[in-house]
Amino acid sequence: MTFSLSRATPRLAVATAAVLLALAGCSSSPTKPKPVALKSFEASLPARQAWKVQLGVPAPQSVPALAGRELALASAAGRVLVLDAESGSERWRAELGTALSVGVGYDGETAAVVTQDNELVALAQGKVQWRLRLASRAFSAPLVAGRRVFVLAGDRSVSAYDARNGARLWTQAARGTEPLVLQQPGVLLAVGDTLLAGMGARLSGLNPSNGTPRWEVPVASARGVNEIERLLDLVGPAARVQGNVCVRAFQSAVGCVDAQRGALRWTKPANGAVGLAADGDRVYGVESNGRLLAWKLDNGEVQWQSDLLLNRSPSAPLVAGRSIAIGDAQGYLHLLAREDGKLLNRLETDGSAIVSAPLLAGKNLLALTRKGVLYAWRPE
Repeated sequence: MTFSLSRATPRLAVATAAVLLALAGCSSSPTKPKPVALKSFEASLPARQAWKVQLGVPAPQSVPALAGRELALASAAGRVLVLDAESGSERWRAELGTALSVGVGYDGETAAVVTQDNELVALAQGKVQWRLRLASRAFSAPLVAGRRVFVLAGDRSVSAYDARNGARLWTQAARGTEPLVLQQPGVLLAVGDTLLAGMGARLSGLNPSNGTPRWEVPVASARGVNEIERLLDLVGPAARVQGNVCVRAFQSAVGCVDAQRGALRWTKPANGAVGLAADGDRVYGVESNGRLLAWKLDNGEVQWQSDLLLNRSPSAPLVAGRSIAIGDAQGYLHLLAREDGKLLNRLETDGSAIVSAPLLAGKNLLALTRKGVLYAWRPE
């Protein structure tokens, strides 16, 4: 598996000089480990395809954004689509005519994207409302909430903009972080009246009105001797359940934080590179070799593990009913039992990789492929 890194600096010209490094799940051998063969099975959780929509090659770090019954997606070429999440019918679209660097944020009114030219662009009903140039590159989709657009930048700062006119409201800079930053989605979400942001290996709770820090919790501690080994950025998606937010620090740890008190509940060593999912009992995540682990929500002890997806480059998981949904690099969506990881069903797409964690929209289970097709299934 290959990850992109950049220097965490506010100067765009330096930040864009990314270096590709083989990390984590990559073998030191020149031969990549062979994906585990798929086992035959009898589906015990039937699902039918409800619809599919062709978007075009997704924007880098693309994660569909759900707001109520509407779903926003963005293509690498600058197409922004808003769909009815139930039927897949198009609500509106915009063709920006410029390449995008990350996916889209959406709150049901305003959609926000970042272009390759490092412009933050806000749209509504298919029309550009405003645009402005960012001081530092963004590798995570903007978060649109509370009539604000929040941006987690490559220098690990967080900024807020007025969704109506683009006026910058505040910027909160990170402190004491490492010089390298991952070029993949970080952690940025709203929990009640607090904005949560991954700033290096720390989960920070900010006042969304003015950016003032309310609390800060370290999820992992740097132990390496060089910049790469000390890279511990929190990676998305985060898992939110029962007032807790559970996150992964890149290749080092998973942990759960009480988001109301700003207190660390637990942290455990873990060697993975994508985010987590959780329910009222467990936290779920995949290691770099494809092993799926289920940790107890209350104390972080491993409850079970599954090797069904070894070396298949699985996506981050999603809790969907009685199952966990996980995509892989071969274009399959696997439904595994939450209780023990047993295979319940396997759904096929166009054969290209599932590019982000699956998404649950009402009764529909959604997955976006690298070829740019959004699939919707309805489990029975």
